Amino acid sequence: MSQGPDQPAAAPPLRWGAEALWQQLEPQLPGLTVEIVAQIGSTNTTLLERARQSPTDALVPALLVAEQQTAGRGRQGKTWHTGIGDALTFSLALPLAMRDWSGLSLAVGLALADALDPIVDAATAGQPPRLGLKWPNDLLLRDADPGSPTIGRKLGGILIETVQAGAQRIAVIGMGLNVRVLPPEALPPGLSWGRAAVQELWPGADAPAVLARVLPPLVQVLRSFERDGFAPLRAGFSRRDVLAGRAVTTTLPGLPQGVADGVDASGTLWLRTADGARHPVASGDVSLRPATSTPPVAG
Repeated sequence: MSQGPDQPAAAPPLRWGAEALWQQLEPQLPGLTVEIVAQIGSTNTTLLERARQSPTDALVPALLVAEQQTAGRGRQGKTWHTGIGDALTFSLALPLAMRDWSGLSLAVGLALADALDPIVDAATAGQPPRLGLKWPNDLLLRDADPGSPTIGRKLGGILIETVQAGAQRIAVIGMGLNVRVLPPEALPPGLSWGRAAVQELWPGADAPAVLARVLPPLVQVLRSFERDGFAPLRAGFSRRDVLAGRAVTTTLPGLPQGVADGVDASGTLWLRTADGARHPVASGDVSLRPATSTPPVAG
């Protein structure tokens, strides 16, 4: 069939290189399966359901990539909308044997940020990284203007869920990363954080290329986290922490606001209140937003 003069050219098919990915990752994830689908409701939901239906199969690591999600989920039930090629959405399910799961979402975010926005030399190390992390699970692209009052636009999010498979606990680690820069008229309504895209850091990037870049370091971080926990990654996260030193409001009734005072070796966030006291905040169901003004802090 020929294309009419007024018909837009069809986007070229995405080339994922699934076999190459499998060959690269399987030595670290023995038995790994790689599946790429054109459309799915939610990669996380699908892998969780499979693990519940067949706990034995769930002991084998599984990577599920969707070119388009129709019912993608974020933290606290928020939806994640993607068009074909606009974003990279995938979930990685694997059994993890850890004494302490605290800080896992921070470790995942750091792996993604370091892969997409590496700090490569001493000159770069002296500058704040463009890609920041908002505790506990968001990647934000900082504006190039250092005087900007915002902490950044949302580039990606992480959703980690677990399921028991016999005596083993399975982690399903879901990620959504905006890849393409979209015109303002194409943005969905209600983007309170704004929208950023990988192409602003890496012009010409597409979803398969982003997947190939982030997966190997992600697997390495997961294996090191399984062995050593979050503590060795704390300094790397702190360098990208967009909330540190900022006044924030919370959804916790007993701690409505405070100044973010970094994370500890377990990935717990600490807030300093006006009386100078420090209070721990675990991720749970709490939501944090920058406050419009900084409350006074003693000491």
